[in-house]
Amino acid sequence: MTDAQVVQVALPVPMRQLFDYSCTDNQSLPVPGMRVMVPLQKRTVVGIVCGMSAQSAVPIRRLRHIIRVLDDEPLLTPQVFALAQWAARYYHHPIGEVMQAAIPSLLRRDRPAAPRVAPHWRICDAGQQALSTLPMRYHVQHHVLQVLVSAGTAGLAGEALLGLVPRSSSTVALMTDRGWIEQVTAASVSPVPLSAPPRLNSAQRDACLAIDKANGNYVPFLLDGVTGSGKTEVYLDCVAKTVSRGFQAMVLVPEISLTPQLVERFQARLGGSLAVLHSGLTPGERHRAWWRSREGSTAVVLGTRSAVFAPLPRPGLIIVDEEHDLSYKQRDRFRYSARDVAVKRAQLSGVPVVLGSATPSLESVANARSGRYRRLVLPVRAGVAQMPKVQILDLNRLAVNEGLTAPVVGAIGKRLERAEQSLVFVNRRGFAPLLGCSECGWQAQCQRCDARLTLHRGSNRLICHHCGANALPPHCCPQCAGESLYLVGEGTQRVEEALLRIFPSARVFRLDSDAAGDSQDLAQALSAVRQGEVDILVGTQMLSKGHDFAGITLVCVLAMDQGLYSIDFRGPERMFQQLAQVAGRAGRGQRPGEVLVQTEHPDNPAYARLVQHDFAGFANTALAERKAAAYPPFARFVLLRAESARSGPPLDFLRSAVRVGKARAAQAGVRLMEPVPSPMERRAGRYRAQLLLAASNEGQLHRFLDDWLARLEGLREATRVRWSVDVDPQEMY
Repeated sequence: MTDAQVVQVALPVPMRQLFDYSCTDNQSLPVPGMRVMVPLQKRTVVGIVCGMSAQSAVPIRRLRHIIRVLDDEPLLTPQVFALAQWAARYYHHPIGEVMQAAIPSLLRRDRPAAPRVAPHWRICDAGQQALSTLPMRYHVQHHVLQVLVSAGTAGLAGEALLGLVPRSSSTVALMTDRGWIEQVTAASVSPVPLSAPPRLNSAQRDACLAIDKANGNYVPFLLDGVTGSGKTEVYLDCVAKTVSRGFQAMVLVPEISLTPQLVERFQARLGGSLAVLHSGLTPGERHRAWWRSREGSTAVVLGTRSAVFAPLPRPGLIIVDEEHDLSYKQRDRFRYSARDVAVKRAQLSGVPVVLGSATPSLESVANARSGRYRRLVLPVRAGVAQMPKVQILDLNRLAVNEGLTAPVVGAIGKRLERAEQSLVFVNRRGFAPLLGCSECGWQAQCQRCDARLTLHRGSNRLICHHCGANALPPHCCPQCAGESLYLVGEGTQRVEEALLRIFPSARVFRLDSDAAGDSQDLAQALSAVRQGEVDILVGTQMLSKGHDFAGITLVCVLAMDQGLYSIDFRGPERMFQQLAQVAGRAGRGQRPGEVLVQTEHPDNPAYARLVQHDFAGFANTALAERKAAAYPPFARFVLLRAESARSGPPLDFLRSAVRVGKARAAQAGVRLMEPVPSPMERRAGRYRAQLLLAASNEGQLHRFLDDWLARLEGLREATRVRWSVDVDPQEMY
């Protein structure tokens, strides 16, 4: 064979290495970024070419041949290819699995790179007439027609339509048959705004000007704006300018529930040149949106975590909304942070990146203070809206009925009299988190997890919120046969039931992961709230993330104290962020807002900061505590996790990991803590343990990990457990 005819391929296997293959004489050599079909043991798999070499650790004559080259040109653009390589190194994850995460699931098989031509839809005259006569109960059809009316004669790309009205494919087909809408051949890309933008205040204008001046250069910005300060308008202004120059923008959001409202706003401002990427799409829809992004036919890519790897031939701007949100961190397998990957991508592409939040992560606050990020501040709410008044209710002095105190009930009643909306925040779903026996002390426990079962009233099941196991609630105590069973605590279902009983004529709506259903149901529910069809909204943390409900003037927070004493050092930070975010849903319109927070610890400094809307003060105290303890962001953490169906092997493996790495860790300035069982040791029938590593020098930490993880793969104990490494863990359990 001639020089450089060994092809190095990344395969979708949990091994930190490339695999060598050869080409047959009649095959042209593939180049990095192309997909190839190759044999692997007794099966065939699709891999990504990562390099070429003239040599191999295996004798060249014994190398297996590539079966087929699947692409005529690299599927991964140079920027995405470089980003995936960096991510594999930084997160110490098998390169093959990282490369697979960077492409749509359909392209992980023997499929053509180009999808079928994406549909583009436009409303017909018959559809215009149908919209005026169609009964409102046909909510999805109404929504589709209204969206296409807004799109005008240019129409709307199929992915953008699905982003606005998720899972509407069958409805679109029905309306096409009826002649209400029609498919046109191509998208009409509008590089200029379609609707007049609102007048920006001085802080918004300053922020837009600073970001605009960074055009063509890597500059990381922290857009620190109070809730309701108009961060989205800053995004829209900057994206519109980026698109007008002929470049593309990427906008990341933490949750699928935020996608429809943002798509609608971007669509109204920028037209149909929008690709939407999130888990609510079918594989085919994701493939087409990804391809439009790769081909450069879309001006804006808007999506959740995995969209950070979408190809952009003409990158100009990257935005990460609600950058503090935990949803940006992948929690299994390839445990990357989309926020941090987005910052690295901006650096590799040489474009500005904007991280926006009313409650920034302490890591981003520290980066801004050190000068690594440039901080832009939006200190007041946009328009005439004012920050809500926050009142702390002392549960030690107030009677509680079904989780509700008299001041909360009275405040909700006043809003009902004034035809205003209220939001009741309960960070627990289900009816009651504990079922027990007062005679013998028995409690309903999950048989597969170290956790209690939660009673769900609608299904009349006891459900584990960790593994999903469920059972019928007993009529008497399984342990003593007594009949003194009791319920403790309040979930969203119990609070909803209580509110319906107290306010029988009110329109009470519960929104949690049990009630939300799929993305279409969620979009419809959020639309109903915005249109004033709900009087009292009861929900969990999904309501605290960026939603703009102009009619809500009262927010009641029922149970958040657990965050004050979390076993995770980030617990207080998460609690304050969630409190500030959910409080920020009140008073975003012209009417003033009020927030009532029930707590058993009213003197805790965090609540005093909340009353003053003083996140900066909270951050100062928290960062000082972190620095004194040598915790992130003043140190780097890595968590080595192990699990097994038996209790002994995880700790055995972690103890061996300490043994083989102890000497080298001391030389590198890396601290290896003692292996311990995970806070919830048994989950879904598997026993879990963890080992924490800490270091002050990032470079030395990564060099240590390179050597140490290679040693761990050779341990006999490693074959008896499932283990993973989590760089920059966001949860310590």
